[in-house]
Amino acid sequence: MSETTPLECVLGFVRAVEAGGGAGRLRPYLAEEFRLTEWPNALAKSGATRDLQETLSGADQSGDIVAGQRFEVVRSTCDGNRVVLEMNWSATLLMDLPHWDAGDTIRARSMAVFEVRDGMIISQDSYDCYYTQPD
Repeated sequence: MSETTPLECVLGFVRAVEAGGGAGRLRPYLAEEFRLTEWPNALAKSGATRDLQETLSGADQSGDIVAGQRFEVVRSTCDGNRVVLEMNWSATLLMDLPHWDAGDTIRARSMAVFEVRDGMIISQDSYDCYYTQPD
């Protein structure tokens, strides 16, 4: 993957998540030292930090929680190895969560900041603003 630009790497990763990618689909994009920081939001009030293995485990479990994930990239900004994506995210819930019921469409406006080194993502900071909207 070292021949891809940082933006191509990040967009490939996002599309793999969107396609329902579990650990096997996501692993080629993530460096061994990968760290995901999820800043506080409606579903994770204290935020969370995950290493590579925790992130991959979560990816495998996500298929039990949501289906049909969609990422609409509204804007991308690249500065060297840093890629910032502003996105509209949506998915169908497969289980009840605070504020939503199974079958509801959950939505968030999201900004994610990625650091890429040697064609692999080494970190992701996600800022998610969940909201409700009639279908």
